[in-house]
Amino acid sequence: MTSSKTHLRGVPNVISVDRRAAKPLYQQIYDSFRTRIIDGQLRPAQLIPSSRELARELRVSRLPVLNAYAQLIAEGYLESRAGSGTFVASSLPGAAKARSANVASAVTLANRPVAKEAASLSRYERPSWAASLGAFQVGQPDLHRFPIETWLRLVARYSRSMRVKALQYGDALGRADLREVIATYLRTSRGVRCEPEQIMVVSGSQQALDLATRVLLDVGSSAWVEEPGYWLVHRVLQARGCRAVPVPVDGEGLDVSAGVKLGRKARAAFVAPSHQYPLGVTMSASRRLQLLEWARSAGAWIIEDDYDSEYRYDTMPIASLQGLDTNGRVIYIGSFSKVMFPSLRLGYLVIPPDLVERFAAMREAMDICPADITQAVTAEFIREGHFARHVRRMRPIYAERRRVLVAEIQQQFGDRATILGDEAGLHLAVVLRRLQNDAKIAAKAAKESLWLSALSALYLGSLRQQGFILGFGNTNLPQIAPAVRQLKKLLSA
Repeated sequence: MTSSKTHLRGVPNVISVDRRAAKPLYQQIYDSFRTRIIDGQLRPAQLIPSSRELARELRVSRLPVLNAYAQLIAEGYLESRAGSGTFVASSLPGAAKARSANVASAVTLANRPVAKEAASLSRYERPSWAASLGAFQVGQPDLHRFPIETWLRLVARYSRSMRVKALQYGDALGRADLREVIATYLRTSRGVRCEPEQIMVVSGSQQALDLATRVLLDVGSSAWVEEPGYWLVHRVLQARGCRAVPVPVDGEGLDVSAGVKLGRKARAAFVAPSHQYPLGVTMSASRRLQLLEWARSAGAWIIEDDYDSEYRYDTMPIASLQGLDTNGRVIYIGSFSKVMFPSLRLGYLVIPPDLVERFAAMREAMDICPADITQAVTAEFIREGHFARHVRRMRPIYAERRRVLVAEIQQQFGDRATILGDEAGLHLAVVLRRLQNDAKIAAKAAKESLWLSALSALYLGSLRQQGFILGFGNTNLPQIAPAVRQLKKLLSA
């Protein structure tokens, strides 16, 4: 063998030498490192192998490696940290990043085509509120009050007793013990008709929406969405190449009669009947029955998103739409993100029995199975009663925050403000008269760590109410009054 290559910290074929070449071995090693640092294959502050390790991998003596490293350190490409090892110099400018940017600027989607559904999606930008916590963030529970010590104890207990079987691929539907406790919980608290065999564990409600769309809708199909409605539903349908039909929401929820006029032949309806997002409306019994009848007669599907039904303040939680379904037309979606914590990334679907196999086949094609450890620990968390205790403990805390927020809005804005959807959940909507550009105000507020969600951004049609969605789940009582006054000041500027 005349040449040798080695893998460098997960980067394949990085360093190579050729013993037949006239160039000395130390020079070949030096050139390989220098070229890959400049090209950006090796990044600033990245750890590289020790001289002893690299010599062993290349099957050469240690001397040429030491000479190459010494030269690279002398020229500023590498740096040695006592007790830690040798690294690509952290002070190097982003040459690789600049080179990548130059390449990207010369290339467009015109000559590097992707699927039209992918090309049509809005540019990805990590939401500014994801980087730090602040007042009025939507979709955030109070993370400081989650019983993290209990959770960590369960994680440790699972880790100590973990079997080799847990290292293998799991069931596409999820762990049987978690599906069992979810089924029990849904039957007793949500009025859902289900057995563990109908439940699929997924990575949050977003994957559930995506799966339902992939299984039930063809490219080009139309589907009803609530107007205004959850932006991720819009995005999922767009990514699938489906047409979203915006159906107005009024005081009784989705206007089924309007939906029939706008798209009688729609293949599905995406709804949140227990607590509509963003307006917080609860769908009336008559509308629920109308929607179920439409689905039956049209051969359509209903995707029910029950994202935060655990928190209802003036009445008992509203029973699910799925519990009224006698024709197997409803796919029920739930999530632990709002009750436990968002990074858990754990949700579930309740699937009509005859569709379970199709959902499982699609799930397997997408990502095989959910992670085992989060399922196992969540199952224990629920089985031992920690989940129910946490919900009971948080309900009065959130209720008090809601009460204070409503009172402060009324005090600061008077009859200029109309408050919607404060009966349940972790957010409310406030519609403000004489508000011209809610998106502009929200962008300005973000610079002051005030996280407002613009109501107008959740519409698909041209008729858009102006207002804000205010989350109070992670907004402590002392923050509420100053934050509302801050909003008032921004509107007056």
